[in-house]
Amino acid sequence: MLHPDAVRLGREAHRRLASSGACEITPGLTDREFAWIEAEYGVEFADDHRAFLAAGLPINSARPEEGATWDRPWPDWRDGDEEELRHQLKWPVRNVLRDVEYGVWLRSWGPRPEDKAQALRIAERELAGAPKLIPLYAHRFLPGGRGTHGSQVLSIWGTDIISYGRDLAEYITKDFHPRDADAQEPWEQGDAVPVWGEFL
Repeated sequence: MLHPDAVRLGREAHRRLASSGACEITPGLTDREFAWIEAEYGVEFADDHRAFLAAGLPINSARPEEGATWDRPWPDWRDGDEEELRHQLKWPVRNVLRDVEYGVWLRSWGPRPEDKAQALRIAERELAGAPKLIPLYAHRFLPGGRGTHGSQVLSIWGTDIISYGRDLAEYITKDFHPRDADAQEPWEQGDAVPVWGEFL
C-alpha cells in the first residue's frame, strides 16, 4: 500500500501536468502493468512516481520541436519500444562512466587508479550501489525504490547533474509551468540522493 503523502504528491504532480496542456495523458498504469514493468526492467518505482503514473500516463503525442534532444521524452511504459526504454534506464550510469573515462572522479571513491579500465570498474561498482534512477521525462530522473517518496528530481547530462525540483510536483511546475515557478519562493534542493547527489 502506498504512503498517503506519496499518493497526494503523485496526484498533485499529475494535476499540474494535466493543467499545463504540455502533453496528452492516457489512462494511468494498472497494478498489473506496474508489476510487469518492474519485473521486466528490474526497477521499482518510488511511491510518488507510481501514484503519478497511476493517475495518468503522459505520452509523446506531439512532434518533437526542431533540434530537440529527445524525440520521445516521456517514457512510454505501456506501448513503448523495449530497446528505447532500456536506453533511457541506462542513460545515467552510461553517461557518468563516459565522463569518468575522461577524468571525472568522486573523492568518496578513493584515489583514482592510473589504469583507466580499473577506474571504470570501480566507478561502475560504486554506481551499481547507488539508488536506481527511473526516467521521468527526457534526461530528468527520479530515484526509484518502493516505500520511498519525496525525492528531488535530477537532471542528468553526464556528470552535469542538477536538482530540478525538491520533489515531483515542484519539478512539474518548474518544467511545465515556468512562469508559476518563477513567481514562487526560492526552493531548497530536497533530500540528498546518495552518490548521484555528490555530483550536484
